[in-house]
Amino acid sequence: MLEQLIEYDKELFIYLNNLGSETWDNLWLVITNKFTSIPLYAALLFLIYKKFGWKALLLMVVVIAGMITFTDQMTNLFKDTFQRPRPCRAEGVMDLMRYIAPRCGKYGFFSGHASNSMSTAIFAGLLLRPYLKNLIYLLIIWSLIVTYSRIYVGVHYPLDVICGITFGAIAGFGFYKLNQFLLNKFISK
Repeated sequence: MLEQLIEYDKELFIYLNNLGSETWDNLWLVITNKFTSIPLYAALLFLIYKKFGWKALLLMVVVIAGMITFTDQMTNLFKDTFQRPRPCRAEGVMDLMRYIAPRCGKYGFFSGHASNSMSTAIFAGLLLRPYLKNLIYLLIIWSLIVTYSRIYVGVHYPLDVICGITFGAIAGFGFYKLNQFLLNKFISK
């Protein structure tokens, strides 16, 4: 059954990856670049400052740094444990795909871009929900676009990004709860 699931994953990857065209390649390379999201992160930090103040912002920066470190290191642990080659390194796949990423890492399960972007979306969306009710939906859409870019450029299978999204959502929620506890304990006195 696992072999069949992996085969479906490869087929879906080849289909989704081959939907791309040279016309859109540069746009998806920009989207997948981790530095492209810096203005969004800066805007979120500014909103957090405006709604919560300096003390809370400093505490949240520590919590956010912990969240990103956690999701990033767990991603690396999973990659090193499962050692699933990325599609751009997989025999029988790399001949059938479009590869446009600037580099191809060794292992791909699960996607760090997916887990980091989704954890950020859930954390910030829940945190700012009392002030900006629909922001969480925009952030989830942003995360899904970043996630799809990993398939488009040829470095992750759909299961890699689905597992990354799931892990990121759980981590984002957990760190949001941790943040709420710390805010109540140290800032809201």
